[in-house]
Amino acid sequence: MSLFDGEPEGPRGTLRTAPLAERMRPRNLDEYSGQEHLLGPGKPLRVQIEHDGPDSTNSGSMILWGPPGVGKTTLAKIIAETTQATFIEFSAVMSGIKEIKQVMASAAQAAELHSRTILFVDEIHRFNKAQQDAFLPYVERGTIRLIGATTENPSFEIISALLSRCRVYVLQPLSEERIAVLLRRALEDQERGLGALGLTADDDALQLIASYSSGDCRSAYNTLEVAAQLALEPSHADKKHIDRALAVEAVQQRVLMYDKSGEEHYNLISALHKSVRNSDPDAALYWLARMFASGEDPLYLARRVVRMAVEDIGLAAPEAMNLCLSAKQTMEFLGSPEGDLALAEAVVYLALAPKSNSVYTAYSAVQAEIEHTRQEPVPLHLRNAPTRLMKELDYGKGYRYAHDEEGRVADMDCLPDSLKGRSYYQPTQEGREKLLAQRMEEIRRLKAGKRSQ
Repeated sequence: MSLFDGEPEGPRGTLRTAPLAERMRPRNLDEYSGQEHLLGPGKPLRVQIEHDGPDSTNSGSMILWGPPGVGKTTLAKIIAETTQATFIEFSAVMSGIKEIKQVMASAAQAAELHSRTILFVDEIHRFNKAQQDAFLPYVERGTIRLIGATTENPSFEIISALLSRCRVYVLQPLSEERIAVLLRRALEDQERGLGALGLTADDDALQLIASYSSGDCRSAYNTLEVAAQLALEPSHADKKHIDRALAVEAVQQRVLMYDKSGEEHYNLISALHKSVRNSDPDAALYWLARMFASGEDPLYLARRVVRMAVEDIGLAAPEAMNLCLSAKQTMEFLGSPEGDLALAEAVVYLALAPKSNSVYTAYSAVQAEIEHTRQEPVPLHLRNAPTRLMKELDYGKGYRYAHDEEGRVADMDCLPDSLKGRSYYQPTQEGREKLLAQRMEEIRRLKAGKRSQ
């Protein structure tokens, strides 16, 4: 038996051979699931849609920002149907300025006939600046109503001029419970779903598929289709039934939302770094493993781990830097996945190590000092005098050789005169740095004793 035996077409002429996710696409707001913060009664987007009928003059453009499979395209189509607007859809991946101008010309002609046009641009973040600029005059004049969909942060990927003319709505990933309900509905739906096949499924099997979808309903539907096909195979022991074992077989590999150059990349590395900083080895391991599982470049991770040792561990545990560099070398020598464990060890060590950002803070203060004060000349007593002229100019005069001094410390200022007394490095009482703080106090006592003599 085929998944698509039965009527050749579904609702609206949708082919029965279309993917399940396409057949189950909500047709109106009542069927739409999720995004209650935007579409619940009295919420901003629902109010806008309900008051935006065919006779409305509202032509507000918008950006729908959210992860894959949460209903961005569906929502755009519902808006077009509710407002009885002409719906034009194209992808930023397949289109350029030429196609944009052609669409704009058609929309302008339609506007003259008092026909409204909604231009839906999928993956709008893939358009470059010049391509995004091409939309501006038409959006400003209201020739088109632009609805852009993006998985990336609009603040970074969409030009400010276009962003200022659009309202941004943030769509959230669907919960596992909601996706499981939608899967059950698709399994039982006789009109558009898999109901005609007479399949049954355990709740834990659907829950498993939902949990592996990472909030992506489209991915969950695709997995359910695979599971349904497996359940119809003659070799399947429990024919027409989807159990947990069959769901595991259909899932095969967890869907992880990740883009090495997108916002999620920075979100994950931020979570890893901050987990280490907060001395949470379990969370640090989790975020590290998430990035590995998503295909992150191991050397990128190695560089960031070394940075954590420098920035957050510092002199409280100076051996941490060597350990992280060794982990990097191990990764280069073994490669992935064998070398992953070396970075995991480094991350756990950093999370549990004493923390200090005192050098980081001190160096930042020095950089700010250099930027905002005049560039003082090096004091004469700190300069070398390799020539007679330089000696005559007092280069090196008054220099005191520390090894000849008591305690190997001379009572001698080494900062420019205008910066005398400045103190940038303030050690903590954490780990090895506690010993450095004690040494600094000893140096102060030695200098003070020599000044009093």
